[in-house]
Formats: sequence, C-alpha cells, structure tokens
Amino acid sequence: MKKILSLPLCDEDVSYLKAGDIVYLSGLLITGRDEVYRRVTEEKIALPVDLRGMVNYHAGPIVRKKENKWELVSIGPTSSVRMEKWAADFIERTGVKVMIGKGGMGEKTVSACRKYKAIHCVYPGGCAVLGASQIEKIENVFWQELGMAECLWVMKSCEFGPLIVSIDTHGNSLFAENSAYYEERKIEILSDFSLFS
Repeated sequence: MKKILSLPLCDEDVSYLKAGDIVYLSGLLITGRDEVYRRVTEEKIALPVDLRGMVNYHAGPIVRKKENKWELVSIGPTSSVRMEKWAADFIERTGVKVMIGKGGMGEKTVSACRKYKAIHCVYPGGCAVLGASQIEKIENVFWQELGMAECLWVMKSCEFGPLIVSIDTHGNSLFAENSAYYEERKIEILSDFSLFS
C-alpha cells in the first residue's frame, strides 16, 4: 500500500516509519542546503518560513521566470552529508520533521532524528525532471541573494516521491546498516579467495 504523508507532520506521523520504508509527501516542500543551514545555525538568523512539522529538501532546483511567475524545470537531490556539520542544530532550531537528499548522513544527524522525532529520506538521483512533475507550483522564494540553487524555494507538492526512509526516529540508519553488511560480506568473500592461494 502506498504511504502518502500529508504535511505538516507531527511526531506520530513519522514515529512508526522504519529505515527502508518508502513514502510519498503531499503539501509544502521547502528547499534549503549549505548556506541556509549555515545561516540558521551559525549566524542564528530566523527562517522566513516556519519549518515546524515540515520538509526540507537538499536540492538545487533549476527555475525560470515565466510571465511574472516561477516555473520549475528540474529538482534533483544534492548530497545530504554536506549538511552534517549543521543538521542536528538545524533540526532542533527549526522543528523540521523530514529532510530529503541524496546519500546518507552521519551519527550526529541520526542522534538528532532520534531525539527530536525527525527522519531523513533519499530521493532517487537522476530523477530531477520527475521531481519537477510532482510539484504543482512554486508558492514563494526567500533569500534570493544566495542564488538559485541555495535560496529557499517554497513549493506545493503532490505525492512527491518515492522517498526511501534512510534514518528513522529510532536511530536506525539504512546507509550505516548497508555499509556494515557489505563490509562483512567483503571479509567473507576475501576469506573464500584465500583458500585458493
């Protein structure tokens, strides 16, 4: 059954999800990456949009102006690990419930997700045009001085996904688990080869 979460979210909406689950999101989606995280955590600048219970997408969208409104061309994920330095503080300060990006995040983020009941999800790389098709419209934009990729885009999404839960609220990390599994398998395989030497 397709899991569609309607935004904004509360603790209960994300607490039952487990690393590896696939979900879709409908509602307002906000983009923000390196410069947004740095402003909020290091410069202590308040966000111009309320992220409590909301989604922050680590993305650098391509947007064009068309007839006095913004049109989304593509919106693919960027590597979330780039935000690891600020993520725990960002989660605490903003109350964000879902972060979306590419690849995994580190132990500080895992701990913050557990403590503040938030999750991290992965959006498939190479699907930037599909992502744009799941956005109904751009509602607003803030901090344009940061440039197209870094500013805050506020978008209305409809069944945005598929999103794979990579960090859940229980401290499970899909990337950490997979890394440990493949390391174990590598050792097994290499030991098998040693029998022939």
